[in-house]
Amino acid sequence: MSIAIIGAGNVGMALARAFTQRGEDVVLGVPDPAKYAGAVAALGPRARVTATADAIGAAELVILAVPYAATASIARSVADWGGRILVDATNPLAPGLAGLSIGTTTSGAEEIARLAQGARVVKAFNTTGAENMADAAYPGGAPCMPVCGDDADARARVIALATRIGFDAVDMGPLAAARYLEPFAMTWIHLALVQGHGRDFAFAILRRH
Repeated sequence: MSIAIIGAGNVGMALARAFTQRGEDVVLGVPDPAKYAGAVAALGPRARVTATADAIGAAELVILAVPYAATASIARSVADWGGRILVDATNPLAPGLAGLSIGTTTSGAEEIARLAQGARVVKAFNTTGAENMADAAYPGGAPCMPVCGDDADARARVIALATRIGFDAVDMGPLAAARYLEPFAMTWIHLALVQGHGRDFAFAILRRH
């Protein structure tokens, strides 16, 4: 499955590193490819960088790893996503990390799905920090990665991808569950950045059986 990551910030580069280290080929899509050429080259031969539209056009699975404010224009930039899997790894953060700008009756992921015609939208890779996406290994077990989406096949493919890079991927069912996952992301952000726990922790699910 060909993978494009839109955005080459902390999350985009962390995911690209994790995927390429496990043998996946990744293309990163950005507005100014030359700006990121050196950083992407350092990931090795399995990664390349190109313009955003070219990255989308070349991939079966596209991950949005940009600020939430940029997602609407990207979603609308493709007239028909043609059944591509579009993974929303963003959170609609309010200024100053004061909370979320939308929620309760909708979610950032659902708004993206409304705009991205023909895309199979899945919410994933939004509930923990970039450091954990680059390296999910913890001595106590695998961090959980909740995944939701309305298309069962798309959801299963993203669950498999998250599992491949070391997460305990959890099927959360339909995309409406993103209404819970985006506030859950704020729990990690609040502990890491406001309460001073730092970024070297992750949430996990403990099972009795």
